[in-house]
Amino acid sequence: MGSDLSPLVVTLWVLNVLVDSGGQLAFKAAASEPGDLDGMERWRFMLARPWLWVGIACYVAEFLVWLAFLSLVPLSDGVLLGSINIVAIMILGRVLFREKLAPMRVIGIVLVSIGVAIVGLTS
Repeated sequence: MGSDLSPLVVTLWVLNVLVDSGGQLAFKAAASEPGDLDGMERWRFMLARPWLWVGIACYVAEFLVWLAFLSLVPLSDGVLLGSINIVAIMILGRVLFREKLAPMRVIGIVLVSIGVAIVGLTS
């Protein structure tokens, strides 16, 4: 793939990262507050939160973008390139939700990033 990355493929890849990460972060925001509700009360609260619906919209968009992306690249490359979403979500979770990044998670982020770079440059 490396030198075969067309502007359309790169655009779809970036869009996939954005909408997938946005969906995960929106779901986290919808589920984060308030912590004192249980059962159906919590679900009713989340259903009223705009973040839940933003997350659902992001997932619908991600589904369509992912299909378009996979129609242009081999599945093995697409899945590996798509794993950069894990890195984006972990970093944004740290920034937006103050989640901890333990040393092993940082090592994981680095290894995934290296893997994605190798696939992107050499396939």
